[in-house]
This record gives sequence, structure tokens and C-alpha cells, in this order.
Amino acid sequence: MPSANVPKDTRHQPAGWAPVPSSDVSRRTFNPIRDVLSRPVQPLSTPKSTNEPISLSIGDPTVFGNFKTHPVVVEAVEEAVRSFSFNGYPPSVGVPQAREAVARKYTHPQAPLTANDVVMASGCSGAVEMAIGVLCSEGQNILLPRPGFCLYNTVAGSRNIETRLYNLVAERNWEVDIAHMESLIDQNTAAILINNPSNPCGSNFTKAHLNAILAVCDRHRIPLISDEIYADMVFSGQVFTSTATLTSTVPILTLGGLAKQWLIPGWRIGWILIHDRNDAFAHVRQGLFALSTLINGPCAPIQAAIPRIFADVPEDYLPALNAQLESHARILEAELAKAPGLEVITPQGAMYVMVKLDLDSFKDIDSDADFCHKLKWEESVEILPGECFAYPGTVRLVITPPKDKLHAAASRIAAFCERHGR
Repeated sequence: MPSANVPKDTRHQPAGWAPVPSSDVSRRTFNPIRDVLSRPVQPLSTPKSTNEPISLSIGDPTVFGNFKTHPVVVEAVEEAVRSFSFNGYPPSVGVPQAREAVARKYTHPQAPLTANDVVMASGCSGAVEMAIGVLCSEGQNILLPRPGFCLYNTVAGSRNIETRLYNLVAERNWEVDIAHMESLIDQNTAAILINNPSNPCGSNFTKAHLNAILAVCDRHRIPLISDEIYADMVFSGQVFTSTATLTSTVPILTLGGLAKQWLIPGWRIGWILIHDRNDAFAHVRQGLFALSTLINGPCAPIQAAIPRIFADVPEDYLPALNAQLESHARILEAELAKAPGLEVITPQGAMYVMVKLDLDSFKDIDSDADFCHKLKWEESVEILPGECFAYPGTVRLVITPPKDKLHAAASRIAAFCERHGR
């Protein structure tokens, strides 16, 4: 046996590991909605609610099971899977049948499309990332709406792209403050992004207003990203217009997907429509094809189902869906209008209601985040503060829960406002 006094050989023992740093990109990546929802509810001195929790926070229409996609949609996927024809890697820009179907559905005499103008993406969120990534370089800036969907800021911030937020005007149903938008433009502005119909606002722009936005792009030769994931999802008296149909000069990347209209956000299928003008997007087109190779395209069987989904889902499906959504929106609008300290901005489409808070009407609530935190503790109702959308002093409510839950949530919110009113 070796002597106990012989020193131990430590030459081949690993030294202690220092913490491995994460990348700059990961440290710059921040999603405020996910951050808010992941925070634990801090205990308050007021009594904690024992009510059943009701979430009006996330724009997922499938959560409660009352909004279901059409059976044809499911059958189309089953057919694609059982064909055994889409088990391999798809082309990174998308399955040809899917690109052709998307082009056929969204082509327009004033904005013609072919399959080569369609790039498939992993959900509309993936389309957002690709569109910002192909138009904007580090150190440049992009103009985004305020209030606006926070993912735009998340994507731009992770890439070290400056975000400049143009104001939407609540008193004009969330139209863009055109003068403010234009004042933000400089030589480093790479793109302007709009979202219509809007998340979080539930608004829908008129043709005249879209033309005013396009005029800004034209004057400054700045391309437009038009996020139209809620295309055609508007309420009675409203008409949706795709931005690309109104111009023959401004190059536009139009973003869309299956998530909302077909009630399948978990299937993660989106797309980018390249509306090129005078070959202004020749390099951008190649850039999108290059970016598509990062994930080698979204799920092939779901893509393969798109032609049948577009062809065989009955024409009355979308009007019925819009009518159902509108009836839900009107419940919240009518009942919350009775609550002190709240001003509901009438929704025109999509899946959301935005509410302005009169903080002076409350004796012990000092911000939208404080309102949401106390509401969740005292009433078990979860909604999102305007801080998630860069618009303090407001809250956003999702309209897709069942009507009985909407009535219950609105009643609890009204009681909460009464209890905290001056």
C-alpha cells in the first residue's frame, strides 16, 4: 500500500468552474409579457381572493376550449400526416404547395403575389423576427407603435437595433400620430412597422389612414413591415384593408399566419409576403431566403395542410368567428364602462380590449402595474398592465374566455374599482 504521507497527484483533476457567461444577444433579450406573468404575486395586507382564477392576459383563444378550429383544419393535417409525404426536411422557404396556396389566397390586383413571394415562418412571431432581421442592422433604428405588441421590441433589442416608438392616439381609436411618427425618422431609420388590426388595441385602420402612413414611407423611402396576423378579423361596420393593396411604390413585408383566424397558435405556422416595388427588395428577398435556413422551415405536415384549409373551410366560418368575438368584446365594453375610474376604448377587431385608467379616481393605486397586481391578489383576475406595451396608465384584456367568465371577471373588476375608489 502506498504510504499515507505520499502527496496526492492533483495534476489531472479539473479545477473549479467559474460561471459561464451567457451571450450578449441573450442578455439583451427581454419579453415583458412573459416577465410579468412569471412574477409571483406578492402578498398584500388586504384579504386574498378565494375565487376561481380567471385569466384575461394571454391572447391564446384555445385556453378555455370555447373557441375551436374548424374540423376541416384537423382533417387536413391528418391527411397530410397519413400521406407519409411530408416526414422529411421541407425546403427552408416553405413547402411549395403551402407557398402557392398562401399566394393564391392573398394575391390582389393591386398587390399581386406568386409562390416565390412567400416565405414560410415558425408562426407569425418567427415572421416578425425574420422581417426585422432582414431589414435592420445593428446600430440602425426601427419605428414601432406605442402601445404595441412587445415582441417587436424584444426582437429588435436582442439584435441591438434601436427602437423608436411612435404614438397611437386613443381618442382617435388608436390611429397613428403621423406627425410624431415622421419626427422620429433619421438617416439610420431602416423600417417602419405597423400592426393592423392591432394587438393590444383592438383597432382597425381606415384606408385613408393607411394611405397617410404610406405617404410617410414614400417621402422618406423607408420600407414598411405590416403585421396583419389579425387580417379580416374585424367587427360589424368595419372593413379590413391590407396595406399592400394601397400602394404601387412602397416596398412592404406583410406578415401573417394561421394562429388567430384558424385558432391554432400552437401549430406555429406563419409567413412573410414580399410585396416588391421596382426590385427595391431584390437583396431583401435573398436575405429572407438566407434567414429561412436558420431553422430549415416550419413543420412540414402543417404546411402541407394549408391548401385544403384555405379551399375547404366553409365561407361562413370567419364571419361566425368574428361575430362571436364581437359579442364577447361588447360584454366587456358594456360592463367595464360602468366601473369607476375606467375608460374603455371601443374595440373594432382582433381579440383585445384596451382600457384607460384614471389613476386619480383611486385612493391607493399608483400605476397600471399596481392595479393589475392588486386585482390578481384580491379578485383572482389576471390582466396585463399597459407597461407591457410601453403605454402606462392602461390595461389590456383578452376577450376570448367564455361569456360567463367574462361577466364574472367584469363584475369582480367593477367591485375592485368601487372598493379602491376615492
